[in-house]
Order: sequence, then C-alpha cells, then structure tokens
Amino acid sequence: MDEKLNITLYQQDIRWHEPEENRRRAEAVLAGTPASDIFVVPETFTTGFGDGMTDLAEEPEGPTLQWARRMAAQHDLLMVGTWIVREDGRCYNRMHWVRPDGSYGTYDKAHTFRPSGEHEVIACGTQKEVFEWRGWRIKPAVCYDLRFPKWLRNDNMGYDLLLVCANWPGSRHEAWTTLLKARAIENLCYTVGCNRCGVDGIGGEYSGNSAAIDYKGLPLDECIGENSVTVCLDKEKLASFRHRWPLYLDFD
Repeated sequence: MDEKLNITLYQQDIRWHEPEENRRRAEAVLAGTPASDIFVVPETFTTGFGDGMTDLAEEPEGPTLQWARRMAAQHDLLMVGTWIVREDGRCYNRMHWVRPDGSYGTYDKAHTFRPSGEHEVIACGTQKEVFEWRGWRIKPAVCYDLRFPKWLRNDNMGYDLLLVCANWPGSRHEAWTTLLKARAIENLCYTVGCNRCGVDGIGGEYSGNSAAIDYKGLPLDECIGENSVTVCLDKEKLASFRHRWPLYLDFD
C-alpha cells in the first residue's frame, strides 16, 4: 500500500468553448510535470462553465475521454476532471477518473448550481462515490457540492482524500478557501481543490485559489495564476492524526 501520493493540480485559464485547445494546453502542462500519481484539471475544463456548454456535450466515450486515456497511459497516472456528457437524452456535469489501463470511473455532479441556471440544463447525479487509487480512498466532488457537508460526510472514515474540481468565481473566493478547510477539518482528511483562473466568455472572473489542505485545515500548497503545482500527501501522518484524535467516533 502506497503511503505517499503525489497529486498535480493544473489551475487552467480555460479557453471559452474550445475543447481541442483546452486539451492541448493541458497536455503541454502535463508533459512538463514531474512524475505524479494524479493529474487534475478544473470542472468543465474543455468548455468553461455556463452558457452554451451543453451545445458541446460529448458522448460518454467521446474525444475527451479518449484523450484522457492516452494521457493516463503515456504518463502512468490517474487523469481527473469534469466535462459535459450527454447520455440517454440528458446532459451531466460528469467527473471522470481515468486509469493508465484505459478503465475509468465517473461521478455526476449532485448539486447543480441553481443561481446560474445549471439545474435547468444539467441533470443532477444521485450516487455518492468513493474510489481507490494506489492504496488511497478518494471521494470525488464538483464545485457547488462543496457547500453540502452532509453529502460529503466521511462516515466510518471511508475516504482519505476529498478531491474537488471547480469553476468557483473570484467574487466568492473566501467561501471557496474556507469550505476547503472546513471539509478537511470536519472529515479528518486531505482536501484538494482544483479551480480555474482567468476570465470566461461572458466576463466572469476567476482567481483560482486551487489548493491542497491537510487534515488539520492547514494549506500545503496553492496555485498562483495559470500554473500547476504538485503536492505530496502522506497517509502515515493522516493515520497518526486520526489515531491521536479519533473525533469521528463522536460524529452525529
């Protein structure tokens, strides 16, 4: 069982409605990344979030999944990100984790962002997920999900890492950074959030603030601008903290 996990966050300035260019940019960053176990891109990294994203929805095994399979195999890591998928007549904001052998898992965003009207064009997911990668149990979440602690509750210490992909605007960056820390503290886990930066096609501004937070709520590292950062997570330290502070035994 691996005690250390290297995870790379790409805080991308997403090009509006340009899937091929966004994949190309992510591929270029990945090519220059040191050996890692996981490479994460933001929510809806192929299109940006908002108007017209469903017009670019892909089939479940469309071009972005095939690209992610190629990247995962080439770099021997797990590729993680969300893009819009159309299935059975509905569109989903679907988070994917794609393994080097081409197999993959998915999680459909459960809490679609009502203030922007996402709920009118994107179907809500209904299934909670936890998956395992190189000995680590990982809980996937997407953007607005971060506001719902009951949905993300770490019952029976079922996961070690909460992994969040987002398009969280800069105007609400304090909520983003605070909630990342809160979810880490209350769930006794590492929490990693990968957000976009820059300005989208309808003028929305994003400050990024992608970060890795430890089980005490302390930042391990943070991205500045369009950049990537690789962080090493330590399971032995996590287990030691949980043993010393078994707060989960008193969960409601």
